[in-house]
Amino acid sequence: MTHDADAPSAAETVAGEWRLLLDGSHGLIDTDTVRAAHAQPRLRQLFPLISHGVMYFSGCTGMPAAHLGGQVHPRGADGRFRVAGPKGVGTLGRAETLQEAFALVVAHLPEECGPAVLGGAGRV
Repeated sequence: MTHDADAPSAAETVAGEWRLLLDGSHGLIDTDTVRAAHAQPRLRQLFPLISHGVMYFSGCTGMPAAHLGGQVHPRGADGRFRVAGPKGVGTLGRAETLQEAFALVVAHLPEECGPAVLGGAGRV
């Protein structure tokens, strides 16, 4: 029988996902991208997600995700990173460096955005 006290907290779940991505053995995305995102304190408290080389963030640890801030796409043909809005809708801008790209994501986080919570989007 599992007790709720034995279940990991949201902070532990988020930290574990960051550790997995920073390790780089998953092959989902390059570690330079993950390190640049992790360097942003506000992003570090959100649940990181990767799909098709695109990095984005959720305000919860489960599915469905609560997309926040925006998405950073790999370098395009123009040599810059595209930063799309949450769920990939629209373009927030283009950045020369990963640091600039993730700073743009942070700039588009809701003001009241706090640490990720356990569960899916209905919890946020």
